[in-house]
Amino acid sequence: MAVNTFFPTDYQLHLFHEGNLFQSHQLFGAHIFKDSAETYTRFCVWAPNALQVRLVGDFNHWNGDGYELQKVNGEGVWIIVIKQNLDGCNYKYEITTKSKKRLLKADPYAFYSELRPNTASVVYSLEGYKWQDTQWMNRKAQSNFLAEPAVIYEVHAGSWKTKDNGDFLTYRELAEELVPYVLELGFTHIELLPLVEHPLDASWGYQGTGYFSVTSRYGTPDDFRYFVEQCHQHGIGVILDWVPGHFCKDAHGLYNFDGTHLYSYSHLNDRENHIWGTANFDLGKGEVQSFLISNALFWMENYHIDGFRMDAVANIIYWPNASNRQSENPFGIAFLKKLNQAINDYNPYFLMIGEDSTDFSKVTTPVRYGGLGFDYKWNMGWMNDMLEYMETPPFARSQAHSKVTFSLLYAFSENFMLPFSHDEVVHGKKSLLDKMPGDYWEKFAQLRLLLGYMFAHPGKKLLFMGFELGQFAEWKDKEQLDWHLLDYELHRKLNAYVKVLTKVYKRTKALYELDHLWDGFEWMDVNNNEQSMFSFIRKGKKEEDAIIIICNFTGISYQDYQIGVPNPGEYREILNNDDLEFGGAGHINKHTIPASEEPFHGRPYSIKLTIAPYGFQMIRQVKKRKERKGNGKEKVRSHAAGRREREQA
Repeated sequence: MAVNTFFPTDYQLHLFHEGNLFQSHQLFGAHIFKDSAETYTRFCVWAPNALQVRLVGDFNHWNGDGYELQKVNGEGVWIIVIKQNLDGCNYKYEITTKSKKRLLKADPYAFYSELRPNTASVVYSLEGYKWQDTQWMNRKAQSNFLAEPAVIYEVHAGSWKTKDNGDFLTYRELAEELVPYVLELGFTHIELLPLVEHPLDASWGYQGTGYFSVTSRYGTPDDFRYFVEQCHQHGIGVILDWVPGHFCKDAHGLYNFDGTHLYSYSHLNDRENHIWGTANFDLGKGEVQSFLISNALFWMENYHIDGFRMDAVANIIYWPNASNRQSENPFGIAFLKKLNQAINDYNPYFLMIGEDSTDFSKVTTPVRYGGLGFDYKWNMGWMNDMLEYMETPPFARSQAHSKVTFSLLYAFSENFMLPFSHDEVVHGKKSLLDKMPGDYWEKFAQLRLLLGYMFAHPGKKLLFMGFELGQFAEWKDKEQLDWHLLDYELHRKLNAYVKVLTKVYKRTKALYELDHLWDGFEWMDVNNNEQSMFSFIRKGKKEEDAIIIICNFTGISYQDYQIGVPNPGEYREILNNDDLEFGGAGHINKHTIPASEEPFHGRPYSIKLTIAPYGFQMIRQVKKRKERKGNGKEKVRSHAAGRREREQA
């Protein structure tokens, strides 16, 4: 039954055990081969402490007699080659432990799995898909992501929208509905909560069993490829939430795989992740490193994924159960460096985004310079401070002024991403809209202000689905978003505001070109705590691209409010969250504003503006241009012209 030509080489096995077989998915798991006129299916698994491993499935009536795997080395790699095309068959490994106990285990390297609650692996060939995203892949290879706009729409595929009977949308249905929706909103990327196979819907994919198996809840691997392809064809990147720190303890999964703690730490205190009821990967073990790094490259290679958001980086950097939270895990730190270097070597344009809640240094510094090698770090400090500030009653915000200013003390120490993720709108934390104090109108006004400030603050942006509808209820993972809210005026106008905000952001270079450098930011008025007013300048590579930002975090409006400006000439308002079209009260600056030679805020010139209650405003110096040839007059763009520009974006 065995075909020796399909066995691994000694060199492959050596690399696997030392942690450097980064294509281990090409060896392990189920693979279909053709040899002359015959078709074979090879199965390979690592189970060093097993007395026996047998292959069982629907092709042999779940009876492993005659389907014993052969142990090919002393480190516990087992193989069987079946002279049969088993494509589409369900299977598991029947593992006999040293204590003579029999375990039925799903394949750690399976490319597909049964729909829960069933738990078998499925033989699935990933060969032959004809990708239609070459233009996207070529464009990505010429990009500089640090200097480009990035605004990410975070999605839980099972609850963004459902069918009338409550069933999930499939990957292909998501491609037809989610992609155009995200395109209309103006987002540059979709980030999906984990799509590895997982037993429990309520875990949202964060407790997986099949790391190489895209969940069958929404369709097949080829269906998911179609979804990614459609995103790319419409200019949208795809980021996956990825969890290499810990895994769930379900009986058919990785836990206690061959009767021992094969994939997790051997010491109880290191292994058990009491917060989530999961087991921590043993990141110091070579075979686990090969498994996880191969998994990362697998998603890049086979699904054209554009990036990972790595979950719970703090629980990799530090020992999760240590009494001293500063007790660093050298295995975790070394693994992160090895992983990020391997990914960068494979594809330097792939985004690695770390969700790290600590102040560990050099998270986004390249590995060759002593860093962990991530491209971005979630700015959890900014997120927590801003939400705490916004939940403070407006009359008391003068006492919490530093909650807004503090982030600029460290904003350029890493390449940051600003997140308002699913974690902030679940488990009793309330929705973004409902976090805002005040009456119905004030809640919407303050949410528009918060979103405007977020888009103006240095750092790329991430927002969880539903914020754009103005949901009052927090995220309900078993139901679809509250789409009916768009029937109501203020919700509909908030949605319109989000579309304009993303468009203005993407076409305003000052808001993203120097996102990661001090050169891109300058405070104008940072100390006005009495009025809870903030003003600053965002800068692009060209001086004329500069934008002035003004944020009023109280419900008081002002006429002829003076701010300093750096240059003479005229200025115009390009965005105001109090515009009637966004649900505001209409405190806008309709006409161009001439600068006077009156110094203010340390600038040689100043302008006077109308400031809206809970107002967010973007001001730009008018770029004068000549009209048609032969006409010496210069045309000044008005507020209305600015609106036309937005609508045409």
